[in-house]
Amino acid sequence: MDFTDLYIDGAWRQGARGERFDVINPATEGVLASVASADIEDADLALDAAEQAMRDWAARTPRQRSEVLRKAWELMTARLDDFARLITLENGKARADAMGEAAYAAEFFRWFAEEAVRADGLITTAPASGARIIVQHKPAGLAVLVTPWNYPAAMGTRKIAPALAAGCAVIIKPASETPLTMLALMPLLEEAGVPPGLVNVLPSKRTGALVDHMLHDPRVRVVSFTGSTAVGRKLLHTAADQVLKPAMELGGNAPLIVFDDADLDVALEGAMLAKMRNLGEACTAANRIYLHEAIAEEFTRRMAEAMGKLKVGDGTDPSVDVGPLVNAETRDKVADFVADAVAKGARLEVGGQAPDGKGFFYMPTVLSNVPETAECVHDEIFGPVAALQTFSDEDDVIQRANDTEYGLVAYVFTGDMKRGLKVCERLDYGMVGLNRGLVSDPAAPFGGTKQSGLGREGGHEGMLEFMETQYISAGW
Repeated sequence: MDFTDLYIDGAWRQGARGERFDVINPATEGVLASVASADIEDADLALDAAEQAMRDWAARTPRQRSEVLRKAWELMTARLDDFARLITLENGKARADAMGEAAYAAEFFRWFAEEAVRADGLITTAPASGARIIVQHKPAGLAVLVTPWNYPAAMGTRKIAPALAAGCAVIIKPASETPLTMLALMPLLEEAGVPPGLVNVLPSKRTGALVDHMLHDPRVRVVSFTGSTAVGRKLLHTAADQVLKPAMELGGNAPLIVFDDADLDVALEGAMLAKMRNLGEACTAANRIYLHEAIAEEFTRRMAEAMGKLKVGDGTDPSVDVGPLVNAETRDKVADFVADAVAKGARLEVGGQAPDGKGFFYMPTVLSNVPETAECVHDEIFGPVAALQTFSDEDDVIQRANDTEYGLVAYVFTGDMKRGLKVCERLDYGMVGLNRGLVSDPAAPFGGTKQSGLGREGGHEGMLEFMETQYISAGW
């Protein structure tokens, strides 16, 4: 079967209006597939199906829900190669990156299979009245999930798994650039035992109207979104009309600080991972790299050498390190950031251009002496460009690192653990990597402060985003 239609109530549908849109391979600029585009009528069918399916699913025991999620992990783990290839084809990321994402995506099913049986409550006695306080967690209701293009598998499973563990039904709207991976996941969930209607997938070119309609349906109680802060703000306004429970994982502007006492081998490895994982197309990507002036020259030289050795090409080639950016708009935005920084005094150490030919490629780039006035310091680069700055004072670099509306993740490299932990506590970020360039983990609460979002995904907290706390006052 060709899994390019809408997935509603366990069946494949062409869509009420029969409209379709093309999915483009960013490495070749050719058409990968034509996908059905959902409209309002399709959303209503999905809402009806989800409402019906949730009645039975929420009534199942936690262990029954857990076993289905565990089976989904087993099935996806056995098919990582297939998912990785599809991720590369529609997103562009290199093979190694795609395999990493596929394994990461599958792990959410295993983690939340374990969490499904741990929605612990509380029974205690009120000190003043003597009444019994009973606290329990219940499924919140239907959830609308809106996912981005940079992680076509993981951003979906990171929401689907906790929602199902909590007892909720979901309708997922994948990014128009990369809907194929999420559609391909549906037969696997069927095989794992997910009942019809519990998970519905609505690709669409009319995202705004479609999501707005669903968020105004009284049956929807949760909206979970990963994407830009600008779109997140709009969704929060919409969610306010129905007072929906929001889970928002929004933009970032991650600082990475390398102190003079850092192990430069560890720091370079961490910086390359934090910068180049997923080609820099990640809200967790190191956006501003602050180097202590005592080690700045050596670190810059070594990072430029490492970036210059990366092989650029079609990600389906296992020898390729860096694939294309997802579309022409993203590539051109990255090029504009580089041109702006150089015009304002930054020095180009390596890269700095898009190669000739088809595909949305941009060469891995290192910029040193990047001024504070450069646009890339204040906005997400979302591409393979490392913007290096220097510092000499600890208080100053912490102030500069915190001087942003974003607060998703920061990175600190130092040989002094006491200093490192003190600096981490002073950084206004939801997550900090201390001598590590990777913080994402299904077992950890992923999320930020300030305008980087609300709520957490992963960890125990991720399931509670799809649950409501109920308190019962009793006497016996």
